[in-house]
Amino acid sequence: MKTIVKHLSDTKVELTISLDQKDLKAAEHVALSKLAKSVKVPGFRKGNVPASVAAKHVDPEMLAQQTLEDALSKAVAESYMNENIQALDRPAVEVKKYVPGQELEFTAEAEILPKVTLGDYKKLKVTTKKVAVAAKDIDEIIERMRAGFAEKKEVKRAAKNGDETTIDFIGKKDGVAVDGGTGTDYDLTLGSDSFIPGFEEGIVGKKPGETFDLELTFPETYHVADLKGQRVVFTTTLKSLKEVVLPEINDELAAKAGPFKTVAELKEDIKRELTAQKEREAGENLKDDLVKQLVEISTVPVPDVLVKDQAESIERDMTQNLMYQGLTLDQYLENKGFETKEKWLDTEVAEAAKKRVQAGLALAELSKAEKIEATNEELAAHVELYKKQYANNPQMVAQFDQPEARRDVANRLLTEKTVTRLVELNTK
Repeated sequence: MKTIVKHLSDTKVELTISLDQKDLKAAEHVALSKLAKSVKVPGFRKGNVPASVAAKHVDPEMLAQQTLEDALSKAVAESYMNENIQALDRPAVEVKKYVPGQELEFTAEAEILPKVTLGDYKKLKVTTKKVAVAAKDIDEIIERMRAGFAEKKEVKRAAKNGDETTIDFIGKKDGVAVDGGTGTDYDLTLGSDSFIPGFEEGIVGKKPGETFDLELTFPETYHVADLKGQRVVFTTTLKSLKEVVLPEINDELAAKAGPFKTVAELKEDIKRELTAQKEREAGENLKDDLVKQLVEISTVPVPDVLVKDQAESIERDMTQNLMYQGLTLDQYLENKGFETKEKWLDTEVAEAAKKRVQAGLALAELSKAEKIEATNEELAAHVELYKKQYANNPQMVAQFDQPEARRDVANRLLTEKTVTRLVELNTK
């Protein structure tokens, strides 16, 4: 077998492979063994016909075709392995010449793992922001705690901001009910800005038992196209009203919130937690910034097949996240101003996918340069950690025993260790 390598680009290669009579003879032997299983020969049970006997009963054209398929499959795999080239997808094969039993010449083109040239990754620019917790940050947490311990009393007076209401409503446009514009026994806190402008304000001043119409205009930025800028009349009934009485900020509140004797202790604990959270966020931002810089100073060719895979992953994740928010991908695209899904994929998604691929390839090269490995012990510990996280889902736990899942965990672990090393090298 003879192989000629031609690099079509930094990410694509074409191998021209030639097989001689000896190579094809070996392939024919394999082909005969396969075809012999389906050949019927008097005196032999089906599937037990020797290849030498089957050769006299097999259709020559079928034998030539099967030989070609087996020869191509074996030669492509061996050629890429012998040339130490890692194909990222199934090579596209084109037969140039085939004389059964004599010679075969074909090309095998594929995208490959590119050569990545790292820049000076030990001299990246490190910018760290000082972590500080403002008094207002602590106050916001305290206010949420007060809301959690609030006393709620049903009242018959007129509604005001801060009250909790239970309402029925139906929205109609030109006398026809709009999709998603109806609610029964709906709990709404006035002043929460949960509804379109004017809705909650329209309830203020009304008393339990009242039914009234709210004529409102949907914002131009509303996520449903048919309702943007449209006038809709909401017939609303205020069924019940509760006054929310917040507890005072005192030592009694601190004791309810946790093992604290005073408000000062509670605030100090909140400050510690917020500081730790901000430090974690700063650390993650630093990692992201250093990886971005690593890509910028390095030469990282981008294979189309990897970008396509990442784009599909981004689309799946986006669709799932939107579903949790009660939205569809079409609604998101419309709200963001994308005329078609294709334009979104070709711009926002393609750019994000390209950055992910470049970061992954650069970090993979860095792990080689720094000789970073994930040990079996570390992998086992991480797998156990994931299993504990999904302890209530036996099906998910079982998946982590599968080779594919363990490889995924190993890759994540290696990436984490490599990023950590990148930070260490630039923050000595």
